[in-house]
Amino acid sequence: MKTILVAAVVSLLVSILCTPLVVRWFRKRGFGQEIREDGPRSHLAKRGTPTMGGVAIIGATIVGYVAAHIVMAFRRDSGPTLTGLLLLFLMVGLGFVGFLDDFIKLRKQRNLGLRARAKFGGQLVVALVFGIVAITQHDRLGLTVASTHISYVRDIGALGLGTVGFVILAYLIVTATSNAVNLTDGLDGLAAGASAMVLGAFTVIAFLQSRSTCGHSPAPGCYVVRDPVDAAIVASAAMGACFGFLWWNASPAQIFMGDTGSMGLGGLMAGLAIVCRTELLLVVLGGLFAAITLSVAMQIGWFKLTRIRTGTGRRIFRMAPLHHHFELGGWEQVTVIVRFWIVAGVCAALGMGLFYADYIGAT
Repeated sequence: MKTILVAAVVSLLVSILCTPLVVRWFRKRGFGQEIREDGPRSHLAKRGTPTMGGVAIIGATIVGYVAAHIVMAFRRDSGPTLTGLLLLFLMVGLGFVGFLDDFIKLRKQRNLGLRARAKFGGQLVVALVFGIVAITQHDRLGLTVASTHISYVRDIGALGLGTVGFVILAYLIVTATSNAVNLTDGLDGLAAGASAMVLGAFTVIAFLQSRSTCGHSPAPGCYVVRDPVDAAIVASAAMGACFGFLWWNASPAQIFMGDTGSMGLGGLMAGLAIVCRTELLLVVLGGLFAAITLSVAMQIGWFKLTRIRTGTGRRIFRMAPLHHHFELGGWEQVTVIVRFWIVAGVCAALGMGLFYADYIGAT
């Protein structure tokens, strides 16, 4: 438990103290955000705000993880595990794809970065490496980081996919979650605050799993997971980094996380769901992200359908993603953010409650 707290506190401090340095460095080089012309008019004032702040989140997460393992070394506990390293790889790898997207936007001075094919290609490569290593590398007990079974709060035994099926599923989860967080990152602090809540929930879930892991002496109701403590350390480090970044990203934002941060955080959440055997539960934990993504899918689908039928496309929402719909409906930006944070918190709490109900029932 102490190492989990060390990871959270160190990453929080690093994020709070170092993000202003990133802001100044980016300002000197003119790394300012471009704003979509068809968005809410109030957002035009944000043009030029430094972006790619996700490098601070990812950097603070890594520092927090390393600090926790330095403490573990003094206590002669186990060092970094494959689970922890794979989660960080997923975060850094997708963060790099997002960085390229952000960098192209800045170089081209437009709100469009990587082409969709290139972005999905980058996500495919990172997700495939993660999935293949996670399902093929065994520890001394014969456990792999991931499972070939679909999971809810633990593996669902009847729903086996096989190795190839799992790798495909891993790609779908990683891509969907990273893009969902990316879509949510449209208002000051919205994605950072919501991500911190989901990561906090995963910290608790992984910690509880570590208290009832099967290990050498399986007991009824134990969790067949590998390295749950290290998963909790990564989750808590990322949570602390998000809270520290939120200090500077809250409205009015002095820096945006950009695709660098949103894709990295989304990938990490997907990875945590896979290694903690909570893939279906992720839909509940990240309910806000799911709702925002659904709003975009509904908007695009309805527009295309009505254009085919009537020749004129119609929209369900004033604007997608969902948070912009409420902005155009007259809600102040801060009101939208706080209310969406409440929704995110309720979803994260509900997801933890569902897991805890299983935990109590099994112990």
